[in-house]
Amino acid sequence: MSRTVLVTGGSRGLGKVIVQTLLQQGFQVVVNYNKSKEAALALVAEAVEGTAIALQADVTNREEVNQLVEKATAYFGQIDVVVNNALVDFKFDPTQQKPFAELDWEDYQKQLDGTLKAAFHTCQSVIPQFIERKKGTIINIGTNLYQNPVVPYHEYTTAKAGLIGFTRNIAAELGTFGIKANVVSGGLLKTTDASAVTTPEVFDLIAQSTPLKKVTTPQDVANMVAFLASENADGITGQNITVDGGLTMN
Repeated sequence: MSRTVLVTGGSRGLGKVIVQTLLQQGFQVVVNYNKSKEAALALVAEAVEGTAIALQADVTNREEVNQLVEKATAYFGQIDVVVNNALVDFKFDPTQQKPFAELDWEDYQKQLDGTLKAAFHTCQSVIPQFIERKKGTIINIGTNLYQNPVVPYHEYTTAKAGLIGFTRNIAAELGTFGIKANVVSGGLLKTTDASAVTTPEVFDLIAQSTPLKKVTTPQDVANMVAFLASENADGITGQNITVDGGLTMN
């Protein structure tokens, strides 16, 4: 039986490419969406019948996440992998980013909720079945801005930095139950909804700064997610794996 992967925010942007890549590689996929119902259903329609399902849930709402996990488990029998990808109300637009002095705590809280609270909900909801089977994989989507804040997206980067600590603590505590947890941190992606306002000049500057002389694509990140979701990565946990053409090096 192929592994079943729950992808939050899977209907558009990076999530859409992750879903398509997983389906192409033989996974079964739960496409979670909040408001983009038509996009999610279109993705499912592209898949082989019975290999994908679209389910609505606001991942910052615990009750909705519990229902999401219950419905997904009922449909596929179990969930093997969770990909916490959902991004809540953020655009990579340096011209509109508030300087630190003008930020409100609410700006931080929105990103903390969209990143950490959402991951907390999905992980806590699915972990009981992971523990029961003594096997499971959590993949959280981070950012290389944590290491190299070329644009000070304060609230977004702070939340993603916290996600690394969140992930490593899960890996440390729950590894005894066969549960793995990792972060995949991409560079600025060319192109997603969130980076649509980024100018060609910025993308070119980033490309020239990398050893590979290329900008990271959603497909680059999706390929790493698919690898970590597979049995080939069963020995990897607690890692922050950066996919950015070598712009940042651990």
